[in-house]
Amino acid sequence: MSSETFDNLFTPVQFLKGVGELRGERLNRIGIKRAVDLLFNFPRDYLDLTERVEVDQLNPDNIQTVVGTIETWESRATRRGKMQALFVDCVKGFVKAIWFNMPFVIRDFAPKRRVMLTGKPKFDHPYWVMMHPQITYLTDNDVDSETYSFLPIYPLTEGIKQHHLRKIMREMLPDYVSKLEEVFPSDFLIQHQLLPIAQAVKAIHFPANKQEIILAKRRFVYQELFILQLGLAIRRLQHRTKLKATPLYSNRDIDIKIRKRFPFQLTNSQENVIKEILNDMTQAVPMNRLLQGDVGSGKTVVAIYAMLVTVANGHQAVFMAPTEILARQHLRTINRMLEGSRVNVVSLLGGQRPAERAAVLQEITAGAANIIIGTQAIIYGEIPFHKLGLVIIDEQHKFGVMQRAVLKSNEKFDPHYLVMTATPIPRSVAMTVFGDLDVSVMHELPPGRQKVITYVSNPENRAKWWDFMARKIRENRWQAYIVVPLIEESENFDARSLNEVYEQLSNDAFAGFKIGILHGRMTTEDKDRIMFDFRTGEIEILIATTVIEVGVDVPNANLMTIESAERFGLSQLHQLRGRIGRGKKPGYCTVFTTNSNEESQKRLTAFAATSDGFKLAEEDLKIRGAGDLFGTQQHGIPPFKIADLVRDKEIVEEARKDAIEMVTSDPGLANPEHTKLRRQMLTRYGTVLNLGDVG
Repeated sequence: MSSETFDNLFTPVQFLKGVGELRGERLNRIGIKRAVDLLFNFPRDYLDLTERVEVDQLNPDNIQTVVGTIETWESRATRRGKMQALFVDCVKGFVKAIWFNMPFVIRDFAPKRRVMLTGKPKFDHPYWVMMHPQITYLTDNDVDSETYSFLPIYPLTEGIKQHHLRKIMREMLPDYVSKLEEVFPSDFLIQHQLLPIAQAVKAIHFPANKQEIILAKRRFVYQELFILQLGLAIRRLQHRTKLKATPLYSNRDIDIKIRKRFPFQLTNSQENVIKEILNDMTQAVPMNRLLQGDVGSGKTVVAIYAMLVTVANGHQAVFMAPTEILARQHLRTINRMLEGSRVNVVSLLGGQRPAERAAVLQEITAGAANIIIGTQAIIYGEIPFHKLGLVIIDEQHKFGVMQRAVLKSNEKFDPHYLVMTATPIPRSVAMTVFGDLDVSVMHELPPGRQKVITYVSNPENRAKWWDFMARKIRENRWQAYIVVPLIEESENFDARSLNEVYEQLSNDAFAGFKIGILHGRMTTEDKDRIMFDFRTGEIEILIATTVIEVGVDVPNANLMTIESAERFGLSQLHQLRGRIGRGKKPGYCTVFTTNSNEESQKRLTAFAATSDGFKLAEEDLKIRGAGDLFGTQQHGIPPFKIADLVRDKEIVEEARKDAIEMVTSDPGLANPEHTKLRRQMLTRYGTVLNLGDVG
């Protein structure tokens, strides 16, 4: 990039025509500091001026748009409240716009100011009248409405109006758009039907028609996704070419010994995933695999199998969980399955005394510890392993892409990695957030896994539900979870709190029952004590926050109530529901809402209708977006400017395929025509994907 280009594109925004120091400061607030930032400050929507009509063409009861200039206005008291009336001269007649109790609309009225009114007209002689129309201010001259069919609607900040920004953009585009650098080779643009950069920027700000909007958006959506997929493809390639692992093998004797530890037959899904994992582990390249398994599909059994193969090869295995509660549960499960074996299982947890921890570290260093279980925060980067062969990370989506631990027993070899999640991940998200991993999926549930019957209930049915729960606890000795979103009441949220629910139920519906509470602010010792009492039946009802969301396994817990369910995402509700029905009896789950709007009701109805976590994850993605659902920023990935993983899932697949092809043919992007792509990819993702020196 030449110094002249730099000087032009990186001109401080306050020096652009029509901006000035004050507007420049206001634009800085929303991240617009230079000319180039304005060019890539894309519209969030458009005003479609092709649908506007003349006054003599208006029809009653249809939403229509007229354009004209402000003639006069008035504000007066009426029986319905304060009325604001605006008269707009639309050349072929006047339109009267009326608002009630909206005095702020008058604030921007000015004689002869050009406006657009959109609403449902009604003829009231001698005028057409629009009640509470949408009003849009156009630029001070006629050029916007006469020249353009679509007007951009930009994200704004206080003190900046749409017409200001449109005028600034219109005047700067001819001078600056030609300075933009095209990162794609010309034949690539033709092959993938992408607009050149200058044409795309012009079209996205001031499109001539709908087709130009579609083509301009496609150019930038594709580019944003392609650059990320390039980074993921190179990270994957570097993993395969630069890292070395010790091959770990299984044979018939090892397989028989491991299976004897399982008091059940593996499902077809488990068998298929074990084959994929074993194939990876026999390679001299570290396994880098994501295992998606719906709630209750038996991922822990697969993990134990892989760890025992590792131990049989004389290597150590690490199992990391996101919480101590889950880590301790894995410890109990593995110890139970390996009872009487020579496999030494140790744990590293936050509540251990220094002497106990030192003893465990000594066992690990000496090679006496075969399987190490703990949380990632404790294990990461500080343990001198003897021969580390396998690392398993449970609930990968809670850790983030840059927190995949780099654990080594020496400088020559890397361990195999298996990351697992019980949160089903839609394909477009998996290819974006976990695009450098091989993916295995387990849909099938083990035989005997009981169905959970789910109800969406109204608050007036609460007493009946409490009666049902009390009867089941007394007669069947069942246990119950009651899940709440908050520990304490909050002025900011209309939701039931743990303390409020505990006080009500312990003194009313469940007086005389053994009730416990569990939340994230409790000490490790208190949490362990409460969970032990719940598992052993000392506690009959556990009122908890989402600390019980992942992995907690109490077979006798067959009842669940979720309070203020509208505050949870579908995938989170599915995770919570997965805590019940894990024994021999069916589960019953009822969700109550504090403030259920139409969208919340739709989500909760979908939740009750299916137990398929993958369907619910897709629905959740549509409603909440990938950023909320999987925390793409938590994963280290900068937020997208224009791409949307729901709307653009087909382009995600296209960009991934094209990026893999390019990296396969030019692994280091050393081809001169790929230099600009390489630079852009490293600038945006070099650090977050730990790409190092590409090429």
